[in-house]
Amino acid sequence: MKKGLVFRSTGSWYIVESEGVFYDCRIRGKLRLKGIKSTNPIAVGDRVIFEVDTQITKPKGTIIEIEQRQNYIVRKSVNLSKQTHIIASNIDQIFLIITLHNPPTSTSFIDRFLVTSEAYQIPSILVFNKLDTCSPKQVKAIDDLATIYNKIGYQTLKISATERQNIDGIEIMMQDKVSMFSGHSGSGKSTLINVIAPDLNLKTASISDQYQQGTHTTTFAEMFALPNGMKLIDTPGIKGFGMVNMKIQEIANYFPEFKKLKTECKFHNCLHQNEPKCAVINAFKKGEVAETRYLSYLQMLENDTSYR
Repeated sequence: MKKGLVFRSTGSWYIVESEGVFYDCRIRGKLRLKGIKSTNPIAVGDRVIFEVDTQITKPKGTIIEIEQRQNYIVRKSVNLSKQTHIIASNIDQIFLIITLHNPPTSTSFIDRFLVTSEAYQIPSILVFNKLDTCSPKQVKAIDDLATIYNKIGYQTLKISATERQNIDGIEIMMQDKVSMFSGHSGSGKSTLINVIAPDLNLKTASISDQYQQGTHTTTFAEMFALPNGMKLIDTPGIKGFGMVNMKIQEIANYFPEFKKLKTECKFHNCLHQNEPKCAVINAFKKGEVAETRYLSYLQMLENDTSYR
C-alpha cells in the first residue's frame, strides 16, 4: 500500500507519483460507485492510496482510496450537461489567462470563473496576455479592466508570453505552491508555460482566423513538478464555464464587492435585482460597482443552472 499524488488523468488511466516513482494506475471498481457524480471521480492533484501490482515489471497499481481534498474546482461537463467535471484538486492558486482579442475573453466568462474559484476558496490571479499584439486602445481597455478587478481585491498581471514580458512576477508567485493555469484555447497558456518551463515543450497552435478561437492543444489535465517547489497544473482550454451546485441566493456572496454591502440592504435576503433600498443597486448607480460585474451577476441569476 502506498500514498501518491495524481499527476495525470486520461480517463481510465492515472499517473501517480510516489517517492519519485511514477505508476500507471487504474481505479478499483467499487471506488466509482461512491456517489461521485462527476465524469472523473479522480482528478489531477488528488492524493490517493493505491496498491502496487508486484507481478509485473513496469510499475502499475490500483487506486483504492482518495484522501480528503483541501479544495477542488469544478465545472459542468460539456457533453453531459447534468454531470460535472473536476478540473483539478488541492490547488493553492489559479492563473486565469485572459486575452481581450485574438481570441476575446468576455467579462462574463471571467466573472463566472471567479465566482466558482471564490466558492471553492481558491485564490485567482488574472493574467492579461498578448500585450505585444495590442493597439494603444486595446492596452487602455486592459488597464481599465485590470483596475476594476484590482479595486475588488484581485491581483492582475499584464504580460506578453511571446516577448517574455513581465513573466518573473508569475514565477515568484509560483514558488512552493501548486498553481493551476486555465483560460480559453488560444489565450497563450501553453506558450506561457513553455516560457516558465522550457523543458516541457508543450504543443502550441495558431488562432483560427475565421472564428478567432484557439485550437485545443491540451486534451487532459496534467501536473508538472518544477524547480523551487513549484507544481504546475496545465488544463485543457475552456470555451465556456458552467457553474455547478450554486443557488441564486448565494451567488452574491462570491462577488466580494457585493458581499461587503449586503448588510446595508433593507432585506436580508436581497437578490440585488430590483428590491427597494438595495445597497448594491445604489452603489452600481453611483458607479461604485462596475457595470460589467453587475451585468454578469444578473446574467448568472437568470442562467444559474445553464452551461455557458
